[in-house]
Amino acid sequence: MLILYSFALVALLVLGAPWWLFRMATSGKYREGLTERLGFLPQRIREALDGRNVVWVHAVSVGEVLAAGRLIDDLGSRLAESAGERAVDRWRVMISTTTRTGQELARRRFGADRVFYFPLDLAWPVRSWLRALRPKLLVLVETEFWPRMLTECRRNAIPVAVVNARISDRSWPRYRRFASMWRPLLRDLAAVLAQTELDADRLRALGAGRVRVAGNLKYDVRAGGSSAITAMLHKFLSPGARVLVCGSTLAGEEEMLLDALPPNIVTVLAPRHPERFGEVAEILKKRAANWVRRSEWAQSPRAIEPGTVFLLDSIGELASIYFLAHAAFVGGSLVPAGGHNPLEAAQFAVPVVMGPSYENFRGIVDKLRERDAIRIVEPGELKAALPAMLSGSEESRAIGARAREVFEREAGATERAVRALLELVISPLSNPAIQRRSQQEAQT
Repeated sequence: MLILYSFALVALLVLGAPWWLFRMATSGKYREGLTERLGFLPQRIREALDGRNVVWVHAVSVGEVLAAGRLIDDLGSRLAESAGERAVDRWRVMISTTTRTGQELARRRFGADRVFYFPLDLAWPVRSWLRALRPKLLVLVETEFWPRMLTECRRNAIPVAVVNARISDRSWPRYRRFASMWRPLLRDLAAVLAQTELDADRLRALGAGRVRVAGNLKYDVRAGGSSAITAMLHKFLSPGARVLVCGSTLAGEEEMLLDALPPNIVTVLAPRHPERFGEVAEILKKRAANWVRRSEWAQSPRAIEPGTVFLLDSIGELASIYFLAHAAFVGGSLVPAGGHNPLEAAQFAVPVVMGPSYENFRGIVDKLRERDAIRIVEPGELKAALPAMLSGSEESRAIGARAREVFEREAGATERAVRALLELVISPLSNPAIQRRSQQEAQT
């Protein structure tokens, strides 16, 4: 199966080579990190290793980097405490991402010397990184299963743990169809910390071992409301202006939102993908809307009056801007894309509106719905739902307050995950990979 998988992946790369070459020639997005994906380590990474023990954390994109941020910090601190003054026991947590936006955020958050692109799932790139890092543990954030990486880790007795593990409604049929392929790859996982009981059941059905429910790391993401851009916006907002933050919007949603906006509010419009910033700017131009682009406004700030659309063309600033919101719309939900994370707004007691497509965050949304702490609407209901949530009525304030209660009550997944990971790298007896290696050595 692994040979067939590798052959199919190579064939896909070869057949798609003309498209990839064109994209690399026309966009830096596709050139960046290519050598790292092919297995070549940059000098900054080699210098950062410095003979240290390594825990490798893979977080695909922005959402996973944000979710794992506190876990990475806490894990690094606890590993340093365990080492004490013993130089031989020094640790370094290294972070890989797949997307460019995730890479940019991770480098800002953790430093470029600890962050790199995840290798292509082929033998040479994977083996090259494993030889160089020699990780004591590979940690996958959410469900980022790559057959070659899992196989090479097993062959080299490197334990693999999965944190914040989930299998979405959309992904489940595909995983289930190939369950026979996943079973031998997942049965030796050292630890699988699932978000919900449903996720745990699905992972067990695929053959994953050592599965337990630990909760969702995203309940522990605490975005401060004191970032530079948030402070600037707060200073220049017209007194008394009501603010609607529309976060992580996808193609097709901006037009629906602009059609439904109540008059005399300030709207912060934050497209999910940077490559769409220009596209959304064109939409605003064609509508002759009163709008301003964050990148231009920050160079010469001026008052933001009601009726203004503020285009947030940046990465990593949305979470703190929810602090200014009187209501929020969370995107990826009016179109069939599975939705995005409503907790970024819920932590500030902001009442949230989402569309009917939220399967990627079903566990979170279901908990909010159980407490009447969110509003799920069809596109045609936006025009009534947005003013109601922005009104500041007793009902809208109560919705926001209940959302924050859910956010606070569900916290704690990070600490549970850190403890589980420490057991794998500090206590050899609890490390299945080390047990297998010891058995192999005893047999020889």
